[in-house]
Amino acid sequence: MMIQDAVIHQKTTLNAGGKLINLSTPKVMGILNLTPDSFYDGGENNTLHTALKRTELMLVEGADFIDLGAYSSRPRAEDISSKEEVGRLLPILKAIRREFPNAIISVDTFRSEVARAAVGEGAHIINDISGGQLDPFMFETVGSLKVPYILMHMKGSPQTMAKEAKYDDVFAEVLGYFVEKAKQLTDWGVNDIIIDPGFGFAKTKEHSYELLNKLDQFKILGLPLLAGVSRKSMLYSLFGKTAADALNATTAANTIALLKGASILRVHDVKEAVEAVQVVAAVNKQALL
Repeated sequence: MMIQDAVIHQKTTLNAGGKLINLSTPKVMGILNLTPDSFYDGGENNTLHTALKRTELMLVEGADFIDLGAYSSRPRAEDISSKEEVGRLLPILKAIRREFPNAIISVDTFRSEVARAAVGEGAHIINDISGGQLDPFMFETVGSLKVPYILMHMKGSPQTMAKEAKYDDVFAEVLGYFVEKAKQLTDWGVNDIIIDPGFGFAKTKEHSYELLNKLDQFKILGLPLLAGVSRKSMLYSLFGKTAADALNATTAANTIALLKGASILRVHDVKEAVEAVQVVAAVNKQALL
């Protein structure tokens, strides 16, 4: 039996701080980088004023989640201390919670102590690029905090991952990784797991496109899928351009991800992602008639 022919119960809800989120309609996660060196918007939103303005705009445009990141995970990014990461993150997290109390906040960190501090200040979701591999206490911590966890696939670290893009079968390896890690998370009491193939993280452009093409086959796991392709080099390198020129390509890739079953789009450009969700929903509605 082919993977795509298997009948698997798909989890379609998340409990985020007592709010039950229905993922049967895909959701949009707006990226808020609080770093000076992120690959696309580094330095643009790392003051309190600019971060709040950006958050407000993304919420107005229809973002369902705001994903705060205070550690740049671009290839060969500077490795900062957890103290510096917390120092960047918490003041803005607190301000967003105060100004936008209904916003659902995800925090992009691979450090358990940062995760604990963030949830203590009202964050609802932990988004870990390392899948627990860079902090042995992350799974235990998330289990004790009882928050949803985004499990991404990566090999190595942001500083070394470019050298780790070697696979005999990238889809099989990533799928096996999710099976193993999801079992560990469940054993630690994590109830809400979202999987993210980690486009561009320890993957060549070809690896990333293979994973995008086979995204629907991850449904065998029965877990919600997050697609994070926004303005990445897998897109703009096709045209010899830069991240600043990759909005149209991002929308195309997001649409493909939605058609292949993505439950969450993680994006820099919220309005365009929301429109992609609406277009795909309209197509799917017609298919049911």
